[in-house]
Amino acid sequence: MTNPADELLDVVDEQDRVIGTAPRGEVYRRGLTHRCVFILVRDARGRIFTHRRTDTKLFAPGAYDCFVGGVVGSGESYPVAAVREAEEELGVTGIRPEPLFKFLFEDGDRLSWWCDVYRAEWDGPVAPQVEEVAWHGWLTEAELTDRMAREEFVVDGREAWRRYLRWRSAPA
Repeated sequence: MTNPADELLDVVDEQDRVIGTAPRGEVYRRGLTHRCVFILVRDARGRIFTHRRTDTKLFAPGAYDCFVGGVVGSGESYPVAAVREAEEELGVTGIRPEPLFKFLFEDGDRLSWWCDVYRAEWDGPVAPQVEEVAWHGWLTEAELTDRMAREEFVVDGREAWRRYLRWRSAPA
């Protein structure tokens, strides 16, 4: 496996236009705006795939997340990255993410990235990538809410969840 810090990412501006490329390690170190995908995966019973990230992750090691996903590689489209990331993290093939909304995440300090949010249903077995996922389970929304109150979750995932709940409750 190659070093994730060496992966090339597109650097983008506040309108999500590509203005350059840089290795992921440099993007994180310099706080450059880049692109990410988030996929909310539910099973047929409506439970949400939730996981704890490994302690070796470059961003938010050991934190929980209710989205699978990750960075969009240089030259890669959001939809292609959504399928790739979901299939890699879940260890499956044939998942079909549906796009929902996009937003610019900013932590108020120096981190920022465009987040393209999707949803998907998967009712088969999963074999999460051991380099990425230290624990996983399928949680109801009530169980997820309880875990979010007790555990550290990635900040961008919390924001995406908050926006998802607002998006879902918006009038059609």
